[in-house]
Amino acid sequence: MKLLLVEDERELSSAVKKILEINKYDVTCAYDGEEALCALGNEKFGGVVLDVMMPKLDGFSVVKTMRERGDDTPVLMLTAKAETDDKVSGLDAGADDYLTKPFAMKELLARIRAVTRRSGEYVDPFLIGNTTLDPNSSELKAKGSVRLTGKEYRLAEYLMRNRNVILSTEKIFDSVWDIETDAEINVVWVFISSLRKKLESIGSDCKIKAVRGVGYKLVTENV
Repeated sequence: MKLLLVEDERELSSAVKKILEINKYDVTCAYDGEEALCALGNEKFGGVVLDVMMPKLDGFSVVKTMRERGDDTPVLMLTAKAETDDKVSGLDAGADDYLTKPFAMKELLARIRAVTRRSGEYVDPFLIGNTTLDPNSSELKAKGSVRLTGKEYRLAEYLMRNRNVILSTEKIFDSVWDIETDAEINVVWVFISSLRKKLESIGSDCKIKAVRGVGYKLVTENV
C-alpha cells in the first residue's frame, strides 16, 4: 500500500519511513502542508500519516482542503497536543483518527491498519429515526449529511446497533478500538463529543445521552 508521510522533522520522518517500509508500505514523504497537497494532487495514496504542526500549512488545513476537494483518503493525524479540543478539531476537519506524540511504533502501525481497512462489498444502510448511517460511503444523513471518520463510523454503528441500551465506557472502548491499540480509555469521550456535534449539525433526532457514572446510550427524540 502507498502511504504519504507528512512530517517536517526530517530525522523522525526518516525513521518512521524506514519502519513503514520494513512493514511492506510504499512511502512517499512530504515536509510541509503545501508539499503534501501537491503530492495528493499528483498521486493516489492508500492512506496519509499527517503531522499537525507544520510550516506553510498545518495539518488541520491540509485535511480540510482534502475533504473539500472530495479526497476521501484515510488520514491519521500525528499531534504533540494533548488537549481534547485539538483532538476534536482534527476529527471535525476530516481526519479518521489521531495519535499523540510520542508514540510507540506498534501503535502507529495498528492505527494505520485500522484507518486504511476498507470493505469493497455493499452493505445496507442503518436507519434509526430520521437518521441513516451508510456503511458504503461513511455518511451520516438526516436533514443534512456529513462524512464520518473511520472511528466515528465504528462508534456510530455500535451505538445504533445497541440503541436505547446503556453502554459503559469500557464496553464501548473494547468494542470500537482495536485490541492491539495503546490508546487510553478517555479517547471514547473525544469521539463521543465529535459524533454528537455531527449528529446535531445534520438535524438528526438521534442523541447520545450520558448516564452519569454508568456510560452512554443512543436515543431518538423529536427535533
